[in-house]
Amino acid sequence: QPPKLNNLEGSGLPEPRGRDQAEGVPLPDFRFRPRVPVWPRPGRVFGMATGGDGGGREAACGHDSYRSPLASRYASPEMCFVFSDRYKFRTWRQLWLWLAEAEQTLGLPITDEQIQEMKSNLDNIDFKMAAEEEKQLRHDVMAHVHTFAHCCPKAAGIIHLGATSCYVGDNTDLIILRNAFDLLLPKLARVISRLADFAKERADLPTLGFTHFQPAQLTTVGKRCCLWIQDLCMDLQNLKRVRDDLRFRGVKGTTGTQASFLQLFEGDDQKVEQLDKMVTEKAGFKRAFIITGQTYTRKIDIEVLSVLAGLGASVHKICTDIRLLASLKELEEPFEKQQIGSSAMPYKRNPMRSERCCSLARHLMTLVMDPLQTASVQWFERTLDDSANRRMCLAEAFLTADTILNTLQNISEGLVVYPRVIERRIRQELPFMATENIIMAMVKAGGNRQDCHEKIRVLSHQAAAVVKQEGGDNDLIERIQADAYFSPVHSQLDHLLDPSSFTGRASQQVRRFLEEEVHPLLRPYESVMKVKAELCL
Repeated sequence: QPPKLNNLEGSGLPEPRGRDQAEGVPLPDFRFRPRVPVWPRPGRVFGMATGGDGGGREAACGHDSYRSPLASRYASPEMCFVFSDRYKFRTWRQLWLWLAEAEQTLGLPITDEQIQEMKSNLDNIDFKMAAEEEKQLRHDVMAHVHTFAHCCPKAAGIIHLGATSCYVGDNTDLIILRNAFDLLLPKLARVISRLADFAKERADLPTLGFTHFQPAQLTTVGKRCCLWIQDLCMDLQNLKRVRDDLRFRGVKGTTGTQASFLQLFEGDDQKVEQLDKMVTEKAGFKRAFIITGQTYTRKIDIEVLSVLAGLGASVHKICTDIRLLASLKELEEPFEKQQIGSSAMPYKRNPMRSERCCSLARHLMTLVMDPLQTASVQWFERTLDDSANRRMCLAEAFLTADTILNTLQNISEGLVVYPRVIERRIRQELPFMATENIIMAMVKAGGNRQDCHEKIRVLSHQAAAVVKQEGGDNDLIERIQADAYFSPVHSQLDHLLDPSSFTGRASQQVRRFLEEEVHPLLRPYESVMKVKAELCL
């Protein structure tokens, strides 16, 4: 079955949806002196750190504060929501509810009334109060414990019972990572599907191959596209593997020993095991880590960002190829009717989509260094210097990957090929490539291989001089036709210069690859293939 968008279906967690509308932003009371604008301190404008209303972080948005371009320009609303504060803190509350339900089932004195009160307030999040609490406590989890307890007075005493901060923090991260993968996988599958259709359609169209970006043996447009598809298929398998390998941190306590829960259940080891298993199942995971410190091992973050970085490398290569082909005028990404390529040069048709993909792919590839460094400096059972870094790199990696896939799908749905340009370039280079076939034909007609080789060498150099020194066309074939020595093969030249005879088994390789490897890989995603991709900006 294809992965679901939200594996918490039925748990009460909200489905990912569009970005929440930003609240109104108070206009700064700018005071200007002649030539020198005096900007008020941010705290005076937004109430951040100077005794304001505590809602400064929420208010500091819009056009008067920095916003990540990933969220404001590029990434999809559904991916932005998965990494939103609302989704995060709502999941914290869901985890506290699951813990309380499991503890009640296993005999702790927790009432149905307390459970119901928690259920009724999962979405009743006072972000302003939480911000004020965190400002005083310098602890985000306890700030939200107090905020949740404020709207659940009867359940206040059992919220977070036996747990440590990483119970909600790390488990929520794992839920978010899983759901983020579930958003990426169908998008990547759609990109592969669109490119597979393109490759099938162009499987037989000869084109000049390039090695070292120098003319090489002919291939086909479809075969070249299959090189792209093969890399993306590997990425799809890698993303799916890492997603399916994710394990829940579970209920482990402060240093991973479960000591607090063993005390709660008066030394009953079996109940502690049951508690861990019950909460893991409620969260939709098949298994939890047996061993943790305070956190789940940060090697997981390395695996997650490594496969995303690998995706970035694939997309960068694909879009670089498209950009080079656009310069050669053989292939173009979609270009809209009113799209402007340059503010100064009206004729420009810049491949801005592919350029955007390359730009963001570089960022995605560099992000893997963060979890590598973080995992290497986690002392003993944990240190907190992972926290601030992970808040940025995990979200940015998925938002970047999301943007890249949305954009690449848009590109792949509108690729334009120019066969006549391709044919002209082949004609320019094919005479040199055909010389070996001409030599073989001459030998079959009774000629001497060495004599033929020397004559073609001389004629080839003459033709090359016309191309390079005079800027003329490659006239090697005309020179061969004018040389009586080659008269035995003059009638065969058109056949010997047929581009399709130079592409080897490219067409057959395309069809076999699509049938045996690509289509089976895409089968689980058939139900989500019809979704179109539109650029945000």
